[in-house]
Amino acid sequence: MSETAKPRKVTRADVARYSSVSTAVVSYVLNNGPKAVSEKTRERVLEAVRVLGYRPNAAARALSKGSTDTFGMIVVDSRSPFFAQLCHSLDRATLRWERSLLIVNSDRQRVPLANQIADLAARQISGLIIADLLAPAEQAAVDLLDIPVVLMNQYGGSATTPGIGVDLRSGARRAVEHLISHGYADIAFAGGEFGADQREQGWADALSAAGLPLGARFLTPFSYGGGFAVGEGFSEEASRPRAIFAASDQIAIGILAAVHRLGLRVPDDLAIVSFDGTTEGAYAWPPLTTIAQPVTAMADEAIRQLASGDLAPGLTTFETELFIGGSCGCPASAWTPIQLVAD
Repeated sequence: MSETAKPRKVTRADVARYSSVSTAVVSYVLNNGPKAVSEKTRERVLEAVRVLGYRPNAAARALSKGSTDTFGMIVVDSRSPFFAQLCHSLDRATLRWERSLLIVNSDRQRVPLANQIADLAARQISGLIIADLLAPAEQAAVDLLDIPVVLMNQYGGSATTPGIGVDLRSGARRAVEHLISHGYADIAFAGGEFGADQREQGWADALSAAGLPLGARFLTPFSYGGGFAVGEGFSEEASRPRAIFAASDQIAIGILAAVHRLGLRVPDDLAIVSFDGTTEGAYAWPPLTTIAQPVTAMADEAIRQLASGDLAPGLTTFETELFIGGSCGCPASAWTPIQLVAD
């Protein structure tokens, strides 16, 4: 008994014959150029594509164009709730621009970030998003690329490279000012494992402006484990601040887990505010009071710049928003509805 023959794959020539045009015209329609095609001809070609079920060969298109319709992304750790939401929003934005997204984590062991940048560029991507802080050698690697690059979650862009983010310092200051408005005077900081960043500076700004002393600084990784380690140290009341500003929701959730295990109450024994506005923070207990970053709007702008070629060197800054939960001491009637936090 003979095997059933597989149907022949529809080719560009089939589309050309069906629509009574040349294969070159089919190419112009599918690639949006380089030559213009009348709207009537375009519609005829697209109808042929639909009827015949033609699917362009992505590899062949990449060879002919010198690049793919794929954007690359380097992110510190895609397991992080903030970066997970960012990756998801970027993926949805690329879909609207008929692009794809290739994501690489920069926390790979023994693989320098500069090497990862070069490796992604060699894969014929048409643009690159980097959500990691760049050292001088890494910025030099970016400057050598002949594809558009957008930096995200940065303190700023450069004269040649766009950066997209929020004002971390003012957002952090607003979070700490909210704690101060509750009457807390002993307010600690958790974060900044690799040195002071703008969130720590915003914490200090708020306390100094209110005439309050700087509280304890707990330098810890941006992770659940980092926050848990901080919270474990609060078993003795003498070592426990009255309130704490966590530089990320991950750190804050780790602190919550530790203090709950110790039998402490939030916010009665320890008030917490944090930074990022992730869905996980909204579903923690009590829900986190947090400074939210507009992840969807930031992702849309990053993909718009890459896809359109309308790059804006320097930093494009988005406004943060304070979402109220129960971790700071606000009554439930003031809490922000969870659906407003979720993406």
